[in-house]
Amino acid sequence: MRSTKTIAGLIVGSLAVATLAFSSTFAQSPSRATVTHAITSAAPAKAPIVRVSGMDFSFDAPDVIPAGLTDFRFLNKGPALHHMQIFKLEGGKTVDDLRAALANPGPPPAWVKEVGGPNAAAPGLESNATLTLEPGNYALICFVDIGGPPHFMKGMIRAMRVAPSTDASAPTPKVDATATLFDYGFKLSSPIQAGTRTIRVLNSGAQHHEIELVQLSPGASAADFLKWVGKMDGPPPGKPLGGVSGLDVGGSQYFTADFAPGNYALVCFLPDAKDGKPHFAHGMIQQITVN
Repeated sequence: MRSTKTIAGLIVGSLAVATLAFSSTFAQSPSRATVTHAITSAAPAKAPIVRVSGMDFSFDAPDVIPAGLTDFRFLNKGPALHHMQIFKLEGGKTVDDLRAALANPGPPPAWVKEVGGPNAAAPGLESNATLTLEPGNYALICFVDIGGPPHFMKGMIRAMRVAPSTDASAPTPKVDATATLFDYGFKLSSPIQAGTRTIRVLNSGAQHHEIELVQLSPGASAADFLKWVGKMDGPPPGKPLGGVSGLDVGGSQYFTADFAPGNYALVCFLPDAKDGKPHFAHGMIQQITVN
């Protein structure tokens, strides 16, 4: 994410084009279940789980987590659409420094690194991402714009510190396929079969990219979804399920989703570093079929 745009200008477009109707169509009553936002141990030999909730308009998350491979579970308690972009703040910078950077025009500072995180899922659903975090200062931020100011301007930005850890690193997840992101497209290492599948996401492009997984409505195509994004007339022909938020060049992580048989769209909404257009306008949208 290196351009003459502001950080907000670069990233807000990632979901702004699709959030309004998504939110109105898929809004559900927030879960009444009590959710404990803490670090819990997963099964042996797996990454520890960090549970985070997003709501209108804040994150509920631990203040400090240990370094290493981490499985983030992001519950969208809505009713608006939300995602969880993770930034690493280098050079001792803090969330206050990030807020100041977001408020001022100019190129994004070099100390802001996009390290992914769980992408947007419909209200009431949970998305996930597994990634390795180094010690340091981080920010959780939501750039979704629902016809008004982006959510971080309404308070949906939160500090998180990653502390050094002496625990042995968990092994990386076993993957069913690798999705390679490039300028401007997706390449799957193998077809995705129905069931619970873990996908490794690798950004091999020359700029930042994301992958948003959309379950297309019966009879709908990725082309239909793209037409809808351009007009936003009526309900969207698909449901957002998650994926991986913005990754800097060379970034890699994992997400797991339950794939029912049917058609899906893989989409990158991030704005281009050169012309500011969303990457799907450059062709970064792909339809896949799950059998």
